This record gives sequence, C-alpha cells and structure tokens, in this order.
Amino acid sequence: MGKKRIVTTDDKEGPEVVKKAKGARKRVEIGVVHIQSTYNNTKMLLTDTGGNALAWSSSGSLGFKGAKKGTPFAASKLGELLADKATLIGIKDVSVTINGVGAGREAALRAFTSKGIGILSIGDVTPVPHNGPRSPRARRV
Repeated sequence: MGKKRIVTTDDKEGPEVVKKAKGARKRVEIGVVHIQSTYNNTKMLLTDTGGNALAWSSSGSLGFKGAKKGTPFAASKLGELLADKATLIGIKDVSVTINGVGAGREAALRAFTSKGIGILSIGDVTPVPHNGPRSPRARRV
C-alpha cells in the first residue's frame, strides 16, 4: 500500500495520514526515455543520464492483453502514464532512444511530449543486420 506517516498539527483535530509518492524519492532535471516497441508489446523505461532506472511501465502492466498490447492506443496510454511519473520526479527535459519496429513507437513518444516535457534528442537504436548469418532455407509446404 505504500509508506504512510502520521502528521500531527495543532490547528486540526485529528492526525492526518499522508501517502508518500513512489517516484518522489529522487529529484532529477534531465533524463533518458528508452522506448522498446515490438509487434506484441511496448515498454518504456525512464532513467537518469547515468542509466539508473527511475520509472518504467509496459502495455501489459496497464492491463492490455493479447494483440491489444502492441497497438498505438496502448502505447499512447503508456506514454501518458510515464510522463506523469516523470513530472513527479521533476524531469523537465529528456533524450529519447527508440528500439524496435512496432506500431507504438511514434504514439508513445507523442503522448509523452503532450504532457509538457521537452525533448533534447531522439535516437533510433534498432539493430539492423548487415549481411549477418545465412538465412534459413525456404519452407516446402
């Protein structure tokens, strides 16, 4: 349920229960957002510039199941959620790295920027094979 602390004040009658926000431990101004978009799912990770994870989420953790996890709608909801977490931490600007060829790569980024967080740079780190190993033989059906 999260950490709770009891705060007593003189002008109020009873004790007030205050919940601490999970992401409010560390104050960071600049971060890095890693977006991994596959055909089946979209994952987002928010780190500081040193690579230490601050917050993350995925389409599956939001409650989308099956083929709906890879949709742009699920990715946009994911981007909005991570942007809210980023504002709690205090992030103002981010660099973005995008990995994968899924349908949610642009949708997640657009939803993230719609919450008022600035983008410093966008990089695509999708691995592209250049020749590589021999492809498998053609199937005979």
